[in-house]
Amino acid sequence: MLNDPDVDKQPGMGLVLRAARFAAWKHRHQRRKGKGRLPYINHPLDLAHVLWFEGQVTDPIVLAAALLHDTLEDTQTTVQELQGEFGEEIGSIVMEVSDEPTLDWRVRKKLQVTRAKTATPRARLVKLADKICNLRSMIASPPQRWSVERRRAYFDWAREVVEQLRGTNPSLEERFDQVYRQRP
Repeated sequence: MLNDPDVDKQPGMGLVLRAARFAAWKHRHQRRKGKGRLPYINHPLDLAHVLWFEGQVTDPIVLAAALLHDTLEDTQTTVQELQGEFGEEIGSIVMEVSDEPTLDWRVRKKLQVTRAKTATPRARLVKLADKICNLRSMIASPPQRWSVERRRAYFDWAREVVEQLRGTNPSLEERFDQVYRQRP
């Protein structure tokens, strides 16, 4: 059904699919840290899945930004490239949720808590989904060599971030709370 007339009823689907393809290409050589060493692209796909199915988020800009959320931080993608492909709005959301990789990890973690307070509504949704997915990954397949104490500290830090995001999406916040209760 290449010429399906219903395609026009989903105007944002093209944007979401382009973002998925772009993210897959950018993350093509990367693997997650967990025991299973899953392809990295599974993580952004999980965010989009959580937003759509668990948060009832249908905004194609949010879904595209979720798929692209780690491209600036974890690949050679530049802000200019991202904005050229997906526009300033998506580029801004991705920049909002990205850490500055040149900073010390402790500073980056503190900044995430501070920045969450003033994040835009769309960035808040992406950040919530990211924290849900990261905790789920930590439970299912924790990074090798991470002690229980380090995993607990990660859970607690994620909760600090999410506390700044409360009031964004009750469904996602409840999902986060459910996952957090599985803290090691």
